Amino acid sequence: MSYASAGADHKSLDAMLARDKALELPTPYVPPPGRPLEHHAAGFAQIICSAVFITGLDEDFAAENVGYFTAPYGDRAKLGKPKVDRAAKTVSVSVPGGAERIAKYVGDQGCVTFPVGTSELGFKPQPIKSALPDPLTQPWPTGDKIPGGFPAELSADKVQQAVDAAFASPAGMTAAVVVTWRGRLIAERYAAGITARTQLESWSMGKSVTAALMGVLIRQGAYDLWQPAPIPEWQTAGDTRGKIRIADLLRMSSGLRIRAPYDPDYDPAGPYPDHLYLYTGSVNSFHYAATRPLQWPPNTVGRYRNTDPVLVNYLVRLAVERRGENYATFPQHALFDRIGVRSMVIETDPFGNLLTQGYDLACARDWARLGNFYLQDGIWNGQRILPAGYVKFVSTLAPAWVADGRPIYGGFFWINGDGALPVPKDTYYMAGAGGQFTMIIPSHDLVVVRLGHFKGDALGTQEFNQSLALLLAAVPAHR
Repeated sequence: MSYASAGADHKSLDAMLARDKALELPTPYVPPPGRPLEHHAAGFAQIICSAVFITGLDEDFAAENVGYFTAPYGDRAKLGKPKVDRAAKTVSVSVPGGAERIAKYVGDQGCVTFPVGTSELGFKPQPIKSALPDPLTQPWPTGDKIPGGFPAELSADKVQQAVDAAFASPAGMTAAVVVTWRGRLIAERYAAGITARTQLESWSMGKSVTAALMGVLIRQGAYDLWQPAPIPEWQTAGDTRGKIRIADLLRMSSGLRIRAPYDPDYDPAGPYPDHLYLYTGSVNSFHYAATRPLQWPPNTVGRYRNTDPVLVNYLVRLAVERRGENYATFPQHALFDRIGVRSMVIETDPFGNLLTQGYDLACARDWARLGNFYLQDGIWNGQRILPAGYVKFVSTLAPAWVADGRPIYGGFFWINGDGALPVPKDTYYMAGAGGQFTMIIPSHDLVVVRLGHFKGDALGTQEFNQSLALLLAAVPAHR
């Protein structure tokens, strides 16, 4: 089952929409500016740029198989073939009767798509250097020195059979699977051409990184989880958005009015969804998200919309720069270096705002590290990095989603609250479009990562579910 459709059958759509309609506020909806095809071209240029210059994929393979989310497969045929300039590190996509869209690889900020009519960025890209030593010099999990042997309590053959099930069909296009038990890496497998260090498209798993960055700041005293979110655009007297709490943003329950593909009443006929425009618009994503009106009172309706993670990242930037620190390097130095993550690339809008809602790439082992960081309650090597109780918050069902009859979302984590997946109901997980998953299964001390190429999404996710069922049979729950 796709994470996006989970829970859809647990309350009638009509009843849910009637409830939400009764709560709706009389605010106008203004769709994003620009032509949808030009936005698709921007997404296409960005995706190919990232695939070629970060992941190292062949450009034709990438055009056929990756990143359908911001550049749908059917719309690619309406656009010019991506032109890759390896010397300039750019990718350009032409639009019939419209403007050419260009993305450029800028170094440690990955790829950035230029606004129409300009080749200038509104920020200066910066190098991001990890303070960690060569991973081969450090033992797992902070490094990549994997101890020999296998846990005596488990069957290596059964665990490997479970992993192999995720690769059952080439059409599933699984690229990487990593399994850890009690923090120990017990199995992994990669598709041809993919290695333990290949940075793969991960999409909305980055939302859970956003949660961690906010947790770091709460632990440091910069914010309180339950305070009204101090978004500058909401500070005018009488602005009801000022009642949105940081917790509401993390729970995807802000009530802000946009259109998103996962809205229960979403109409793909148009207009172009703001949820995607926050990737493809080449605008200041923070300001755009902050200027959306309220559709519902905060904490009453749960909706999977990119405004909320974008605004949490806005708060991250405000706090970091208020302290005189470097926003671009903050994730690496404040979080990733502390838990052994070296491969994470978070891309930005043209103004240097990190798009952690989904423009992120990392290797499967690093997602396993992040999963174990949460499994260990935000503690690494005996040091508390996230505040006490924060992991419980993100892994607990959000009240507004439960009220809507969809017990499937927490705090920038999906939750198996409806039992739709073949794992215990307390499982919580990072998920990204195209079949990207980091499953955290506390009852079995497991973290399971699956990354795949977008074209194999449906079959790859089905096979991953079969893999999970076999793995749960092979690894008993702890007592």
